[in-house]
Order: sequence, then structure tokens, then C-alpha cells
Amino acid sequence: MIKILFFGALRERLQCASLQMPLNTPCAVSELLNQLRQQSALFAGALADNNLLCALNQQLCGTEVLVQSGDEVAFFPPVTGG
Repeated sequence: MIKILFFGALRERLQCASLQMPLNTPCAVSELLNQLRQQSALFAGALADNNLLCALNQQLCGTEVLVQSGDEVAFFPPVTGG
């Protein structure tokens, strides 16, 4: 089982701050994103941005990093500002 967190505009758009998901074998963050996008049109639209930031166990990471059972994965939109 893994814990998935959504922050900022993603959380608002999905109306979901977190969810638990079973994970039988390790997979890349990119594969996890694809699985989430297939859950519904809402998830597909919200997670369509290829510039999403992700963190594995509270450390920023790329989408090639492997997720394992017990991990926490967080997604958030790119930070903007001036």
C-alpha cells in the first residue's frame, strides 16, 4: 500500500487531499501517474500536465524513481511566482 498526496490546485481540482493505493510490485512514478490518469476523466485532466512536481517520501524526485510499498508520493503543480 502507498499513500498519495495532492497539493495546491491539484487538491482543489480533484477535491481529494490524499488516497491509499495498493502496490504489489515496485513501479516508476510515471507508471503510477498513468494508473491514476486511468481512474477517471477528472484524474486524467488534473494530472495531464507533464510539468507536475513529485516527491517520494518528502524528497523531490523525477518520474523515473521507483515507488515501493509503504512509500508516500506527493504531486503538486509547478511553483510560480515573481
